[in-house]
Amino acid sequence: MIREKLINIVMECRELFLQGYHADKNVQYKGTVDLVTEYDVAIEKRLSKSLQEAFPDFEIIGEESTKEITYPKKAIYIDPIDGTTNFIHSLPFCAISVGVWEEGRAVAGVVYNPVLDECFSAERGGGAYLNDKRIFVSKQHDFQQSLIVTGFPYTKVTKGEDYEWVLRTMANMLPITRDIRRTGSAAIDLCYVACGKFEAYYECNLKPWDVAAGVLIVEEAHGKVSNEKGEEYALGEHIILSSNALVHNELLKNINIG
Repeated sequence: MIREKLINIVMECRELFLQGYHADKNVQYKGTVDLVTEYDVAIEKRLSKSLQEAFPDFEIIGEESTKEITYPKKAIYIDPIDGTTNFIHSLPFCAISVGVWEEGRAVAGVVYNPVLDECFSAERGGGAYLNDKRIFVSKQHDFQQSLIVTGFPYTKVTKGEDYEWVLRTMANMLPITRDIRRTGSAAIDLCYVACGKFEAYYECNLKPWDVAAGVLIVEEAHGKVSNEKGEEYALGEHIILSSNALVHNELLKNINIG
């Protein structure tokens, strides 16, 4: 099974991830608030080597090594540490994310948080799992009683369209939901929708490696993932929405209020 192969490869990086989490780190800046550590680079190198050996027909697209994002027919998208800012600040919401895509569709994915020892995984048609337990989305159908999670794009520093969109959507939804959370890891947010902790998640301006694994995990947990038009989400689209499917229409409606 592809899922089991991926889990084994990701687990090879567990000790390195935990070592980095507890260590003093050399922090560098890719942008004003976009950070990278030596552990992001080291984990990606280790993952890339093992994945290339296990899946020689697939192109590896990694956050730290890819200069130009492409969408080949057979691709494996790696985020060695999704939630690097949390990782640096010793906040436990950070994870390794690996998603396998073929012909524009997710085939398998693993999101592993070594700090909390939470391994989310899925293979198309085989269900979604947290460690060895099958998971499903929440059964909540009332948007007012739904807990929503979101994220803030790095482009917020320019106070441009993304920044305005974030403020507008939060203003729309805060009064009509139970509350809104922000963990700082898109991969974990998607997985927490998949296991029923959150009813819905939305964000803009993400990279493919942020969501390549989590999208399938939500779908295999019987949730829904779309763009802002309600259409099937494709990697690279500007806005992603995911939910337990029961509140998806309300989520769409409130995302699109001008």
